[in-house]
Amino acid sequence: MRILSINDLTCSIEGKTILSNLNLNINSGEIHAVMGPNGVGKSTLSKVIMGDNHYQIKNGTIIYKGEDITNIETYKRSRMGIFLAMQNPIAIPGISNQDFLKTALSAKLQKPVGLYDFMLKCETAISDLKMDKNLIHRGLNDGFSGGERKKNEVLQLKILEPSLIILDELDSGLDVDSLKIVSENISDYINKNKDTAVLIITHYPKILQYLPPDFVHILYNGKIAYTSTKELALEIEKNGYKNIINKSNDIDGND
Repeated sequence: MRILSINDLTCSIEGKTILSNLNLNINSGEIHAVMGPNGVGKSTLSKVIMGDNHYQIKNGTIIYKGEDITNIETYKRSRMGIFLAMQNPIAIPGISNQDFLKTALSAKLQKPVGLYDFMLKCETAISDLKMDKNLIHRGLNDGFSGGERKKNEVLQLKILEPSLIILDELDSGLDVDSLKIVSENISDYINKNKDTAVLIITHYPKILQYLPPDFVHILYNGKIAYTSTKELALEIEKNGYKNIINKSNDIDGND
């Protein structure tokens, strides 16, 4: 099943074009990684898929499970099953982690959530993530370390059970042990939910050792310039992006 189809997407922010005629297709059960040098629009891609209204879509469509969501509000995309684990999760003092999660789950299901079943699910997920069980009662990300915030994003994922998971530099700010824990939890979720698709936005290939992608895409000049298998990430780690970008330019020149 086709989970996500991005067709000729061009978008800008404050008059500056960031993505230009970008195309990307992701099927259920697939893991895709988008890599590229700093400033090429990787995080922009994740935000536009999620519906960030700071960006203006000039052309193209975003299709999720056969439905055009190009102009649909962010909260509706979330209810439909799209989840973005943010690069820099924000803190919201005064709103407990527990209340936030329960409200979000009720909104997605569009019905009240039973407290007992909800807390049992939270406790299991918290244990799996090796989180401090008291964090669920604190303000959302309030006073959390960088690693705790990233684990909290994965906790939300496990509770909300999305069909499309977008990980925007989940590995940033995580030590090796924490990266392994969150990756194992995501992998376990994928194995239990075979129709799930994952889009990983990353600079570095370390996370891809724990979540091996089916496809690795290089984003450059606002579009997917080159696509290959997971071995491409190892080549980038060894030699950087220059050779890959040159190769993509040669391919474009021959078309």
